[in-house]
Amino acid sequence: MESKSRGSAFINVGERCNVAGSRKFLRLINEKNYTEAIEIARTQVENGALILDINFDDGLLNARDEMSHFVRLLASEPEIAKVPLMLDSSNFDVIEAGLKCTQGKSIVNSISLKEGEQLFLERAQRIRELGAATVVMAFDEKGQADTYERKIEVCERAYKLLIENGFPPQDIIFDPNILAVATGIEEHNSYAADFIKATKWIKQNLPHAKVSGGVSNLSFAFRGNNKVREAMHVVFLHHAISAGMDMGIVNAGSLPLYQDIEPKLLEAVEDVILNTTPHAAEKLVEMAQHINQADEVNKQAKQDEWRNKPVDERLEHALIKGISTHLEEDLQEALTLYSSPIDIIEQPLMNGMRKVGRLFGEGKMFLPQVVKTARTMKNAVAILQPSIEQNNAQQGGQKNGKILLATVNGDVHDIGKNIVSVILACNNYDIIDLGVMTPAELIVSTAIKENVDIIGLSGLITPSLEEMCEVARLLEQRQANIPLIIGGATTSEKHTALKIAPLYSGAVFHSKDAAYNVQIAEQLRHAESREAYIVANSDLQLKIQETEKSGQLLTWEEAIHRKPSLTE
Repeated sequence: MESKSRGSAFINVGERCNVAGSRKFLRLINEKNYTEAIEIARTQVENGALILDINFDDGLLNARDEMSHFVRLLASEPEIAKVPLMLDSSNFDVIEAGLKCTQGKSIVNSISLKEGEQLFLERAQRIRELGAATVVMAFDEKGQADTYERKIEVCERAYKLLIENGFPPQDIIFDPNILAVATGIEEHNSYAADFIKATKWIKQNLPHAKVSGGVSNLSFAFRGNNKVREAMHVVFLHHAISAGMDMGIVNAGSLPLYQDIEPKLLEAVEDVILNTTPHAAEKLVEMAQHINQADEVNKQAKQDEWRNKPVDERLEHALIKGISTHLEEDLQEALTLYSSPIDIIEQPLMNGMRKVGRLFGEGKMFLPQVVKTARTMKNAVAILQPSIEQNNAQQGGQKNGKILLATVNGDVHDIGKNIVSVILACNNYDIIDLGVMTPAELIVSTAIKENVDIIGLSGLITPSLEEMCEVARLLEQRQANIPLIIGGATTSEKHTALKIAPLYSGAVFHSKDAAYNVQIAEQLRHAESREAYIVANSDLQLKIQETEKSGQLLTWEEAIHRKPSLTE
């Protein structure tokens, strides 16, 4: 139950189930080894991919049959089937075959105006009939849109054509073309900056449309130099996401953190991406030539340096970087320094998680990296579990209370909720976890049936806010009096006070991060603090409501009624 900014909502598209981009996947498909091919898809989902790009365009494959067969196989795998598929092919017949086999909402990659308006609209209509969204490439009869002016010209034209012909605007995903920069050709220097600028224009002028792109194209000129390429991808995403980029095909789990890029390299890459100086490309090329094997040795030395720090800092570092290798020894050392395993979780481990949340919210860390962090946290708790159970047994084994957790209906994100579950369980609370996509009725009926002490709701996307309101309405209808904790990326203290709390006469709290849930639960558990804590929270929400009301404009009728009398 964390809080993040708009920039963190970036959707990572897994790219390894693509015969054109993965030699291993191509080999497995050629060998008809679908079991291992499915494992590639599963690994991408486990590592944080929220959409899977599927492509079988190869001269030696029957792409149509392979697409249909593989999509059906994925549908039988629950852990994979929970994410949408992006059906990728230059042959529309292949895409159509895949669409007929997909469940739920899928995405077509892609259609464009390069063959004229009639074929463009025919394909869009077929996509709509088959219930999918579509990527629209910034490409028309004149060719690929490369400049800012061309990008917005083509995207605006395609948007108007689609909308006028009944295509839902929310199902349009523009790809304004991420093209290679620093190639030595002057005209290419503005490609990244133009994409970012075009993205901002699209989000401001084409309502509900999304923006996507293939990030690896950007650094094509630096093939073989992963350090420079990864730095370019991180800096580009940092600016593009801030401009409104919604999704992209990129292996974000392997990228460094924005603040970990060496300052000189960061400056050089920033200049190239934003095209701020005339000789930015030359400067980066020169710097790249000096990044050699010796640099890799220095990099390894720097990686090992953190092992010399105090155990608290080592544990924080392990979480932020998603490193589980040394957890066992570091946690055993920490157990000798802290009075209980719970203190280790609530202090060094949660300090690391708070830093991750801040970096994620600032757009300096991407979801796959956060997934690695969550996995490391889970491993740490598993190592501490025997000590936690022993500690609980010494306290008589009495549970502190029963808490129901759920990600609300329409939302499949559970990283934050899972961390909350772990922390509350470690604090000796009995947890009922209803998982993701949980209907309001199921949340409320289960909470009443199980006589829970607290309900915790989580959500990452904006529609989750209304689902949380629905839970509050149902609780009020059932005359329940169960405290409600609201948390997740799109939630805030203000929204909780203005939109959710007024719907429910029971206590409604906003949790700013995973650790804060324990603080709320502990205050509610103790009779001597419960009522005062609820009243203080209610008073704070009333102040927020009054402040908001005082800042609103009066209605015309109210303004007329309150006009000053200027006659004596």
